[in-house]
Amino acid sequence: MQFLESSLVELITQTATNLPPDVRKAMGVALEQEKPDTQASQALNIIANNIDMATEDEGPICQDTGMPTFVVHTPVGVSQIAIKKAIKAAVAEATQRGKLRPNSVDSLTGHNSGDNLGAETPVIHWEQWERDDVEVKLILKGGGCENKNIQYSLPTELEHLGKAGRNIEGVKKCLLHAVWQAQGQGCAPGALGVCIGSDRAHGYYLAKHELFRELDDVNPEPMLAKLEAEVLEEANKIGVGPMGFGGNVSLIGCKVMAANRLPASFFVSVAYDCWAYRRLGVRLDATTGAINQWLYRDPEREVEKLSKMDGFPLTGREVTLTAPLTEAQMRALHVGDVVIIRGDMYTGRDAVHARLMNEPPPVSLDGQILYHCGPVMLKEGERWVVKAAGPTTSSREEPYQAEVLRRYGVRAVIGKGGMGAKTSKGLQECGAVYLNGIGGAAQFYARTLKRVKGVYWFELGVPEAMWHLEADGFVAIVTMDSHGNSLHAEVEKSTGELLEALQK
Repeated sequence: MQFLESSLVELITQTATNLPPDVRKAMGVALEQEKPDTQASQALNIIANNIDMATEDEGPICQDTGMPTFVVHTPVGVSQIAIKKAIKAAVAEATQRGKLRPNSVDSLTGHNSGDNLGAETPVIHWEQWERDDVEVKLILKGGGCENKNIQYSLPTELEHLGKAGRNIEGVKKCLLHAVWQAQGQGCAPGALGVCIGSDRAHGYYLAKHELFRELDDVNPEPMLAKLEAEVLEEANKIGVGPMGFGGNVSLIGCKVMAANRLPASFFVSVAYDCWAYRRLGVRLDATTGAINQWLYRDPEREVEKLSKMDGFPLTGREVTLTAPLTEAQMRALHVGDVVIIRGDMYTGRDAVHARLMNEPPPVSLDGQILYHCGPVMLKEGERWVVKAAGPTTSSREEPYQAEVLRRYGVRAVIGKGGMGAKTSKGLQECGAVYLNGIGGAAQFYARTLKRVKGVYWFELGVPEAMWHLEADGFVAIVTMDSHGNSLHAEVEKSTGELLEALQK
């Protein structure tokens, strides 16, 4: 199978960089449904630009390329050992080319392998079938939305929804709750893959497998088709909106299957995927490994541009920020203000924040901007280049963030999904702000990061290192200010009320 590895590299590349047509169509509908000049509309415009940029440059749509998960169907007699070896080689090659971020971390030592290979990485599921060709499907689901997966055991009590029983109405309540609890941390508008029944472990696998269905298909089981349609309609009435900013579109798809269960157990397993809904597949010649057919897309059909405008539409009311920032500048900002960042910023996510609790940073962060980001970086000669650099989910830094503000004088934090009461108190005490970037917009932001000025704590691995970047035109929205205001808390409260109202 001399073409197998190159075919798999092409599958990985296209999955990471080119959204399938059904997802593009759904995002196009979302663009039309949001009111112009709102934060939701602004977010979707950036997302649309990002999708187009990723296709043009063959760059990762989102910097978090997730845990590569393959589903492989093989004819009897085809060596799964050879295919597994080729998949691993293709994953390593795609990582070296900057199509995948090195995401495989040893759970005991914290060491990043650097090539996306390691114990049980990548994930491969095998099935035999009676066809003569090999089918390989791939889904790239980032950590932010993976963290918003959720599993319910019925009967249960749900916040804002009350009792959910062991029936289809109880299942629907769980799915509406799943959309609500994701808020902006799951990079809405999202999609749900759902399994009703099975056991805890297999239910999660079956839920993720539902994400391989096309968004515009119709469930052959009438009861489930009705459930999918109702959840899609009602979820878009609760107002989570793009990136959790509030708005009309919170969900672009809901796909549900039912599996038999034990009498004592009634699980509802939910795989939440973000708008960067990356899944493709290929059929391969079982002798040569060459691609015979693409699934979900027609490579001969020209990809239609999604964005109707280039760049971010400026109003003249934006505030330009250049570090070092002062307390007075931050106190002057309020929730809803749009800022444009020029000059220095530093990345810092999970490992950096944990390390800052035990030792000072390698550079002064006084007055600086700290970006919750694990970028895709590529070394070209002696120079590092930013290949993808959208924000990561900030809630993971909640245990550390206020203390980082107090100790080191950080004035602005950029991330997605917002932070909690502890960070809000720190912002108020220190005179700092939280800025929400658009989750997944890795190409849009990468183009604003003009130069890599340095890297520190590189031993933490590429995603976790502290990168010193020079920005020019980096756009973000103030969603938590130094006066105790939080857009995230407001949206969570209002959407909870709307969720309750749906049950009346």
